[in-house]
Amino acid sequence: MKLRIKKLDIFVLKSFLLLFCGTFFICLFIFMMQFLWRYVDELVGKGLEIGVLAQFFFYSGITLIPVSLPLAILLAALMTFGNFGEKFELLSMKAAGIPLLRIIRPLIIFCVMLCGMSFYFQNVVAPKAQTKLWTLLVSMKQTSPELDIPEGVFYSDIDGYNIYVKKKDRETGIMKDLLIYNFSEGFENAHIIWASEGSMEMTADKQHLFLHLYNGEQFENLKSQSISSKNVPYRRETFREKHIIIEFDGGFSMVDGGFLSERSDAKNMKQISESIDSLTYKADSTGRAIFNDVKRSTYRKNSLTERDSTRMSEGTLPTYINVDSLFNAYTLSEKEKTLKTATDRISTLTSDWKVKNMQMADADKNIRRHQSDWHKKITLSLSCLIFFFIGAPLGAIIRKGGLGLPVVISVIIFVLYYIIDSGSTRVARSGEMNIILGVWMSTLVLAPIGFFFTYKSNKDSVVFNLEVYVNFFRWLLGMRPKRHLFKKEVIIEDPDYAKIYSDITDISRRCQEYLDTHRLGSAPNYYRIFFVDGPSNAIAEISEKTETVIEELSNSKDGTILNLLNYYPILSTQAHKSPSDLRWLNIILGVCIPVGLFFYFRIWMFGLRLEKDLNKIIQNNINIQERIKKQSLDTL
Repeated sequence: MKLRIKKLDIFVLKSFLLLFCGTFFICLFIFMMQFLWRYVDELVGKGLEIGVLAQFFFYSGITLIPVSLPLAILLAALMTFGNFGEKFELLSMKAAGIPLLRIIRPLIIFCVMLCGMSFYFQNVVAPKAQTKLWTLLVSMKQTSPELDIPEGVFYSDIDGYNIYVKKKDRETGIMKDLLIYNFSEGFENAHIIWASEGSMEMTADKQHLFLHLYNGEQFENLKSQSISSKNVPYRRETFREKHIIIEFDGGFSMVDGGFLSERSDAKNMKQISESIDSLTYKADSTGRAIFNDVKRSTYRKNSLTERDSTRMSEGTLPTYINVDSLFNAYTLSEKEKTLKTATDRISTLTSDWKVKNMQMADADKNIRRHQSDWHKKITLSLSCLIFFFIGAPLGAIIRKGGLGLPVVISVIIFVLYYIIDSGSTRVARSGEMNIILGVWMSTLVLAPIGFFFTYKSNKDSVVFNLEVYVNFFRWLLGMRPKRHLFKKEVIIEDPDYAKIYSDITDISRRCQEYLDTHRLGSAPNYYRIFFVDGPSNAIAEISEKTETVIEELSNSKDGTILNLLNYYPILSTQAHKSPSDLRWLNIILGVCIPVGLFFYFRIWMFGLRLEKDLNKIIQNNINIQERIKKQSLDTL
């Protein structure tokens, strides 16, 4: 079997790939800048080499590839099919009898490959890159900054020293009014140096800092271990010139990355599964140990000796001890001592339980973090395919290419995805939601949206027709328009009032019969609505006959009759009965209690409204009949 790639597939792939390459690197650059912005304050001024910065950008770029892919696919799909729609190329394809699913078939295959690539990066490449990246970040954070002491604040980035500079000459490097606190030998043996002027320079090996101080004083604490007096002697020294050497590691050195072994984002799925098992076993062991300890200490049971049992059987030892009477027999000092002992015991137990609770909470949180990262590798990979099924049909619907509207829509959809994903994941990690439901929440929300857009676009249905959605919500909430009948300027045929009088009488009779046989004002029977009752045509027939009478009377020249016609309500013919004409669907809705309750109260509301509508029709019929009688008398 030969693989045949048609020109249409090549054309669609070429158009998509050109835009995808551009959007991918743009998205990757944006995410890298965002990542850099989070750590820019800790990296600036460290004197880092170009090679170190290159490693930082390389590893951060690799870790951000799985995040950049979904947004790039969404934006590229929107732009590609927006261009097709704007240039009528998509219309030409559909006119040739090619459905949308056939057009996007090669792109679906490509996106499936991207899903596999994203999963590979997350499971194989990203953990190693994460380890390298975080090791590099910690190393950069621990690197001593370049010597740039600010003015007017205490500079504490040199271990064992606090340096204050009141004013500094940027051109010469001369610092005015220096105050140096040297507590490298402990706070009890602190040295304080003040100098009117000074300068600093680094040694060639970047391991020491050389300070040149002029016209100052030094205060040194002389307290030793043998001196216990509160009056501690000190030494004061005045100098014209003083030179100090301070240990200062200004070079970059990579720290050991072993501390990252417990991070879940630095592990693949197999390692995460093994870590979950070990963490669960450890947490269970710790929990059992805490439980046994509490049972032995706090909730221990007093054991009786053989002598105590004998005395109890003989009646010489009471089986019940009144603690209150014993406490009341104590003296005031004994009571105070007892209460203090009990309070201290309770305080100790409370603190101990808080520590143990925090210990178990941290263990559970660590387990949930591993579980969420395990599922995240799958959901983030699937998001590539979901975003394509959102972007491609949506681009075909809006028919706008370029970087305008597609970018706006892409940002809105991605922000929605990010809010749902980060929010639900955070709640799941806190233990307030099931971990699987929390991590998969964004997929469960966006997947139906993608299916809906794809279905509508494949059927060439209108998606953004506001009137359709307005009519749907009107139907759902029971909203209805009002009648607006006015006197016609030209009337071809006058109404047959005699026939209309008879029809109105019949309508009133039917309305009254329905009110008598149906208790519309009472709460309906849940079982009958969903499992017994079926569709009814009684109200539909009343509505049809009423509308016929209204249509005939609309040709009347009598303004009073026309005004009365506007008071006729528009009846909802089936809203007070079962939700659907299909019996099986009614049963399903009834079994699904939350949905069933919604329709139950909706039917009840419509029943109450129908009762008012039927009474209003009867009263309106009476008023029209009286008006017809009056017209007949006036004519005679």
